[in-house]
Amino acid sequence: MSGTFFSMMMQYQSTRNKDLEVNFKQAVSEGLSIEGGLFVPKSIPDLSAELPTWIDSNYAQMARRIFQVFAGPCLSEVELDRLIKVSLERFTHPDITPLITHGSKHILELFHGPTLSFKDVALQSLGHLFELWPLASGQRTILGATSGDTGSAAIAGLQNKKGVRAFILFPEGRVSPIQELQMTTVADPNIQCLAVEGDFDDCQNIVKTLFADREFREKVGLSAVNSINWSRITAQVTYYIHAYFQWLKRRNLNWGAALNFCVPTGNFGDIFAGYVAKKLGLPIGKLIIASNENDILTRFFETGIYEKRKVVETHSPAMDIQISSNFERLLFLLLERDDKKVNAIMNDLKEKGRFEIDAEVLTAFKREFLATRISNSESIEVMKNYDQQWHYILDPHTAIGVGAAEKILKADEEVVCLATAHPGKFQGPVEQALGHPYQLPEALAALTKLPKRKQVIEASVEKVKTILLDSL
Repeated sequence: MSGTFFSMMMQYQSTRNKDLEVNFKQAVSEGLSIEGGLFVPKSIPDLSAELPTWIDSNYAQMARRIFQVFAGPCLSEVELDRLIKVSLERFTHPDITPLITHGSKHILELFHGPTLSFKDVALQSLGHLFELWPLASGQRTILGATSGDTGSAAIAGLQNKKGVRAFILFPEGRVSPIQELQMTTVADPNIQCLAVEGDFDDCQNIVKTLFADREFREKVGLSAVNSINWSRITAQVTYYIHAYFQWLKRRNLNWGAALNFCVPTGNFGDIFAGYVAKKLGLPIGKLIIASNENDILTRFFETGIYEKRKVVETHSPAMDIQISSNFERLLFLLLERDDKKVNAIMNDLKEKGRFEIDAEVLTAFKREFLATRISNSESIEVMKNYDQQWHYILDPHTAIGVGAAEKILKADEEVVCLATAHPGKFQGPVEQALGHPYQLPEALAALTKLPKRKQVIEASVEKVKTILLDSL
């Protein structure tokens, strides 16, 4: 696999200040720019001439090349090799992210990592990068907000990392019991779980507010693990490419055939990685945004108006979100990198709880994406029907994706539905759908016997700030 192209220093700019330019290492270390923007490559290279030659490459080779493209000389050849080895060694399937075919639908299993979630793909690598690039102070403070899977995957990626301590915020009572156990049973002293009395958006707001405080940020050495960190997008691009080649071989097709992807969508990072893969030259047809009842992105698709509403609790808690952070990256690109317009939009969202875009921007959005919503009851029905038809158990988030694909595409249209978590992480909804008990895999069942550690706190920026300062 060629590594001679695009190995120059790729620069990143902030969505809220395009004149601010950093390299990959800085973008990863900082997470958010100081004015609250997200980092985006100044240009996304065209790999369309190179990609067809990857047909016989394995997952590790593809991942290595993608990191080489986006990191450039920030990672040496030796460091690249080590990064990929460490990132993938805890995955239990030889294909890392295998593609399972059921008729015209293909389930991309992203849950074979240490916490049985798609977030492992990115967070195993990010944890290694944080250890590889220590801060001058010798102590990096990771602050992350999670609606479920990010927290456990981040913890698994940060356990025992030298010079790294992590504080993970999650909404008390609003993650699945297994998700909470995966976070709160970790005994490593560099990990702390903070259960916030609020919803995910409260957690995410605390994180963003503290990252915008320059003095505090520098004092504690703050870094981000949420999907706002560009390293996560980089890692996730690989599985779109890997899935495409698995599909080509299975269908005996030639390079260039278009393939749709349907993604259960919350914070927009997973599907944005698919958009980046398409921009690199991967022949993706439509990217389908699958929403649960927290359908802000589907409503935006229908009206061009992005408007916050009260978060509804569903069987798919990772999607119980009203502010999709990575959507800002897409807006920046659709607005042709107009940071002033992005700032105005984000100010409207903060002050008015809504913003509206011009008709031509909405048209550009619809050229790339489709969107629909699946209700709580519909997701249970999808899980039930899929089990009866294919003897395959979907988790509630994956069911949102499968249901959306069924609703929006013709029956014979080929689509990859991203399976974002193992069904065992959501035992209650799974058993409701199946109509009988569901036995947890041993890795999850064993968690119920371990002691838990968490601190329940009010949804307060100052409270979290105090906790982080007191732990210095």
